Amino acid sequence: MLKYGILGLLNYQEMTGYEVMEVFRDSLRFFWSAQTSQIYRELQEMEKKSWVSKIVVPQQGKPDKNIFSITEKGREALLNWLGEEKLGTSIKQSVLMKVFFMGERSKEESISYFKRLKEEGEKELKRLEIVPEYIEEYARFVDQREKTVYWEMTVDYGRRRAQMQIDWAQSCIERLEGMK
Repeated sequence: MLKYGILGLLNYQEMTGYEVMEVFRDSLRFFWSAQTSQIYRELQEMEKKSWVSKIVVPQQGKPDKNIFSITEKGREALLNWLGEEKLGTSIKQSVLMKVFFMGERSKEESISYFKRLKEEGEKELKRLEIVPEYIEEYARFVDQREKTVYWEMTVDYGRRRAQMQIDWAQSCIERLEGMK
């Protein structure tokens, strides 16, 4: 999945691996995690598949700069992935597996778990507050401004998911506190 995120970013403009990492940090990391090493590894793999091409720019006193751009084959892979029938709505979530078996813990421990879950949702909402600024900043790099509406819809999903987590956790707390 990470490779498609990187292809999507390179579809906007060519970038160095460091720039890909920075843009990833300011955008995709809000719903997909990746380490710097994973991004570089994916870039190497995509170069082998001819999904990206690399131009090496020699620099004095520093390592050479590698500038990556999406190839036609890479754009085709991105568009094929975007057009897949599979929606990507898997319900696999470790939180639900934990809650299913939470009856093995004390009520107090379970309430504590849901309080932490609620706090995490609140922190996520707070982290998402900065995203509109990132969207505005990166919108300058995209030729077609209307593409940013999709970025905004992604942020909206994140906010709604975090709010749902807060509401659900609060509901669970109240339910447990109401038990005898």
